[in-house]
Amino acid sequence: MRIRSLVAVFLFVTACSSTSAQPAKRQTPSDVVATVGSTSITLGEVDDKALQQPTGNFGSMKLSQALYEARRAAVEDLVANALMDQEAKSRGMDRSALIEKEITAKVSAVNDAEIAQWYQENQARVQGASLDKVRQPIRQYLTQERMQLARQQFLDTLRSKTPVRVLLEAPRQTVAAANGAAKGPANAPIEIIEFSDFQCPFCQRANPTVTQVLNTYGDRVRFVYRHFPLSNHPNARPAAEASQCAAEQGKFWEYHDALFANPSRLADSDLKRHAAGLALDTSKFNACVDTHKYKAQVDADMQAGEEAGVNGTPAFFVNGRMLTGAQPFDAFKHVIDDELQLKKK
Repeated sequence: MRIRSLVAVFLFVTACSSTSAQPAKRQTPSDVVATVGSTSITLGEVDDKALQQPTGNFGSMKLSQALYEARRAAVEDLVANALMDQEAKSRGMDRSALIEKEITAKVSAVNDAEIAQWYQENQARVQGASLDKVRQPIRQYLTQERMQLARQQFLDTLRSKTPVRVLLEAPRQTVAAANGAAKGPANAPIEIIEFSDFQCPFCQRANPTVTQVLNTYGDRVRFVYRHFPLSNHPNARPAAEASQCAAEQGKFWEYHDALFANPSRLADSDLKRHAAGLALDTSKFNACVDTHKYKAQVDADMQAGEEAGVNGTPAFFVNGRMLTGAQPFDAFKHVIDDELQLKKK
């Protein structure tokens, strides 16, 4: 997820109210929140890990969401450990030896050409620093990224052999669709509200996933787009306002697609050229942009996002359940399928 402190990211190491939300169940320390085969993990065990995390890890999230994120990370860690311990036991070795054999040994070293390529492709994230200055942090980041990928691939293999269930209850926020552009029927069982930024590369990365979700679930999903232009993206707010000027002429989604297809063309002149390319009434569009006609609507979207705990983009609310960052399709599928199942009860 693209958060407001880009330095922190680089040193890394993502007018109707919603009526679809289900009431959240309050879980107790003795409740089982995950199972790995015949092994159970309780909320008490999860909180022993989750509550040790610094509050700064969660920015300005609401406390309920921050606690869920901490618990979810702890659950995933405990599940991974249980899977690897079971596998290590079956092979007659300890977990550290298993990790060395199946993860560490399979990660290739990062070379200078890969570092230089990453540097060239991520100029905004290095904020003008020279390659020599950031070479080592980039190497560490790319190495960690490869380690995480190898670890996840190995865990996916273990999960395919051992049934895993996560029963942790997610918090829900009441988020209004307001005047956001929407796709899908108003009475769909699933409502997804996205807070997004046209200059955010992670929002651009998430856009094809949203399309995949809509194509997969069809009329069962209503998708609503709301604006959350970050202050460190100077072209994001003008683009957001311009998209509403396009919406005024019935072409929000065409304009939305044009902006994400041309992320380096968001200057004022580009915004007007996109409108001409879509055969909009350019006199009307240009006047709308120049007078900031939709500034108040963008401001309202941002306020609604902040009240819901959004502190970066993209941020999604699936029937009120928050997903942050450029999540993969499977992350949406898990939540949507869960919500559809709840609707049947």
